[in-house]
Amino acid sequence: MIQFPVSLLGGKASQSQMMGIGAPDYASKNRATLSSRSPLASGSPLVSRFNRTSGFSLVEIMVAMVIGMLGMIVMLQVFGAFESQKRTTTGSADAMNAGAIALYGVQRDIRQSGWGMAGTVESPLIGCVVAAPGLNPAKDITLAPVTINSLIVAAGDANTDTLLVVYGNGNGTVEGDTIESIPTGQIYAVHTPTAFKNGDLVVAEPQARPIPCTLSMTSVTATPAGPPNVNMTVAATVAGTTLGKLYDFGANPKVQAYAIRSGNLTVCDYRVNDCSLATAAFWVPIANNVVMLRAQYGRDTSVPMDGVVDIYDQTTPTPDDACSWLRASALQVALVARNSQPEKTAVTAAAPTWMGGTPIDLTAGTVAAGFTWQNYRYRVFETIVPLRNITSIGASSGC
Repeated sequence: MIQFPVSLLGGKASQSQMMGIGAPDYASKNRATLSSRSPLASGSPLVSRFNRTSGFSLVEIMVAMVIGMLGMIVMLQVFGAFESQKRTTTGSADAMNAGAIALYGVQRDIRQSGWGMAGTVESPLIGCVVAAPGLNPAKDITLAPVTINSLIVAAGDANTDTLLVVYGNGNGTVEGDTIESIPTGQIYAVHTPTAFKNGDLVVAEPQARPIPCTLSMTSVTATPAGPPNVNMTVAATVAGTTLGKLYDFGANPKVQAYAIRSGNLTVCDYRVNDCSLATAAFWVPIANNVVMLRAQYGRDTSVPMDGVVDIYDQTTPTPDDACSWLRASALQVALVARNSQPEKTAVTAAAPTWMGGTPIDLTAGTVAAGFTWQNYRYRVFETIVPLRNITSIGASSGC
């Protein structure tokens, strides 16, 4: 500490003051004064404001957390509602596409059914039973355009129907070609031999329809080079068919079965696999989530028949009875498609209906674990398909 002489201050200093004892401590007083006047001193307004803005209190943190949690809950609810709506919309669109495409495919086959087997009003081929070597394995098959729930087709899912569709792809007329003569056991002399090709499957029918009408199918092994040669070679002729008809089914006739299996629309090619078996490898899925197939014949019940459909039902025409099959000139078909994803809650209170009137029972359908059929949304696709290869024959006076 620096001590100034009293003389310099205009007075006389005592000895103790000269030695620095008992002298006033001006520096401490000055420091205290400066400290008390500093804007950073404890208790000053600036320090109080700084302490208040330097962090959050526990209450403020808890309020912020509650607000954040409420915001998260709202966002999750909005997200969940959006995802549910998206799943419903997407699933409905998928079901609509699957159902429309499936119905188009089935309808296309039904329209072609009966080609090559219609015959004439006087001697129709339809309804005859043919030993078909082209099937795998060879089976006796009724020559009918469409058969609902055929005995040679394995049943599908519970409460669903099956369809057996048959048609040829030959170049001949549906009325058949007249057999002029049978020169040998392997030659038919026909009017238009150029309509036939090697490998075509043909059926010969006598001029008078046999009762019962049980025929056989054979294949063309050689065709004539051209007129005037009218002889056509086959694997084996049928005796007694002179002046009868030879029907050309082509090299690749279609014998296809449709069924619902494990909640999908499937098809089986009878020329490749045995469709009387439910073997999964034999049935190819063509439309997923199509869970129901229903069908009815459109039948003319008038006496005599007038060619106009009077009723739709599942009464199967009598085998080997041409009139029964000629009366069934249309088919009413319905397919039911559903969403691929189930909803968390039941969204379908009652099973859908179709124009056939018979119940659509979905209770036994294949569903995801923990859900029922009511957790899915459904859409019905239905149509009436005229069997044009039957209607082209017209009303038979003998029916």
